[in-house]
Amino acid sequence: MTKGGKNKKIINIAVLVSGGGTNLQALIDAERSGIIKSGSIKLVLSNNRNAYALTRAENAGIPHDCITKSDCGGDVKLFEKRLMDRLDEAGTDLIILAGFMSILSADFIEHYRDRIINVHPSLIPSFCGQGFYGLKVHEAALEYGVKVTGATVHFVNEIPDGGRIILQKAVKIHDGDTPEKLQKRVMKQAEWKILPEAAEIVSAELLKGKEDH
Repeated sequence: MTKGGKNKKIINIAVLVSGGGTNLQALIDAERSGIIKSGSIKLVLSNNRNAYALTRAENAGIPHDCITKSDCGGDVKLFEKRLMDRLDEAGTDLIILAGFMSILSADFIEHYRDRIINVHPSLIPSFCGQGFYGLKVHEAALEYGVKVTGATVHFVNEIPDGGRIILQKAVKIHDGDTPEKLQKRVMKQAEWKILPEAAEIVSAELLKGKEDH
């Protein structure tokens, strides 16, 4: 393998999505602009057929697929097996959860230990864990009256939002904020910046590990 040559290895990234895919778009844009250079998005997987994220993947020319729990008769083990089969078939090195609305089992996490990262719309350990997702996080921050919130990218382990933190970015709360306004600001000022940065950090680490072996 040569460094910087045609045979230069790269980390294969798969992005798991459920909704609109704004974080996926941030990752696609970051790869195109060279922020993410140690990895490349090779697959987008959704558990929701109507996810606009699938359209974003199609527009970007990225292979994409949808696997739902209902396809598997509600069998979570079968659902995860199909996810793993598709991920492994694509040679996935790193999984990025970008608004993926499904809690992954301990077996799934163990299969990809230290190779799954997630973005959460608060400064962990505040407003995180079971039940804190989407607008609920921002509703809780406003209700509590904090003056600063933000976003966190972390490794995924068996505890919801409990894995090692990779990056965090703070965002100020303004007077008159609604959960919707705050959600948009956190996305623009934090999530869309630190998720691509973290993807590059972890991809570079994984790449170095490959080169060392």
